[in-house]
Amino acid sequence: MRVDLFDFDLPRDLIAQRPASPRDSARLLDVAPDGLHDRAVSDLPRLLRPGDLLVFNDTKVIPARLDGRRPSGGRVEALLIRDLGNGSWLAFAKPAKRLKAGDVLTFAADLVARVASKRNDGALELAFDKSRAEFLRLLEGAGSMPIPPYIRGGVADRRDSADYQTMFARLEGSVAAPTAGLHFTPQLMASLAEAGIRSASVTLHVGPGTFQPVRVLDTEDHEMHAEWGEVPPVTADAIAQAERVVCVGTTALRLLECVAHQGKMRAWAGETDIFITPGFEFRVVDLLLTNFHLPRSTLFMLAAAFAGLERIKAAYAHAVKERYRFYSYGDCCLLRR
Repeated sequence: MRVDLFDFDLPRDLIAQRPASPRDSARLLDVAPDGLHDRAVSDLPRLLRPGDLLVFNDTKVIPARLDGRRPSGGRVEALLIRDLGNGSWLAFAKPAKRLKAGDVLTFAADLVARVASKRNDGALELAFDKSRAEFLRLLEGAGSMPIPPYIRGGVADRRDSADYQTMFARLEGSVAAPTAGLHFTPQLMASLAEAGIRSASVTLHVGPGTFQPVRVLDTEDHEMHAEWGEVPPVTADAIAQAERVVCVGTTALRLLECVAHQGKMRAWAGETDIFITPGFEFRVVDLLLTNFHLPRSTLFMLAAAFAGLERIKAAYAHAVKERYRFYSYGDCCLLRR
């Protein structure tokens, strides 16, 4: 499909710079069969049904943005993208053109990386001589939260360490937050449980490519970055027993549909680069709670595939008119197939 079909105008002042407080006070646009309804996230217990299963992504965002020095003494900025195993990480760096294989980059006294290789897409393989546990411990002191550039120019502060992390965060590995999960609080989870709505978790370590605009003219020419995910057995069993599956966020949805399209829903672990556009056959997910996404992004395309392109465009036009807050720290919508 033509990528320009997924374009829309968004006033810059609607891009949220901080999350709602409390988190479940964020606005929720209910895209229902009988029309559009303005609600709040705290209304979820009465919008869902007993027997519904909420599926969350329990990945934890790591402080993946690093400032350091090149061998010449000049500054270098690095954004970790993906764990390659054995102490190596895929990363983007500035100034990438001045770096070559073999260069040693110093980010802290005890956090040093060697440029193992440079890839054609500009990414680097950085080799850290540390175990994963030791590396992640050092990263807490040396790195900063990788908030997107549309939030205060990508410059994180102390508040972002908590704000850009969901209450479900458990397994370190993401360099971008599963933002729909940011709206949940312990109080809301208690209300959902009282209403007979259950919950389960999957893990998908989110990469930065998920949130970037598509820069080709046709969706067929777009290449998704692979991300690692896992569906544990307890979640697969819960899905099999659920009345309806309600995914909290596009990352959880992509993982479940990736597994289901391999045959049947089951426990699974591996990499996925699934790209969902209109015409996709959804096999598992019945409802989707998701934030408002960037124009021309793979996430907006997924929302259009789930709810229908014209329906989602009408919902976004309503959200702009009613001044909903957009993107990672913004409001959300509830979509039904």
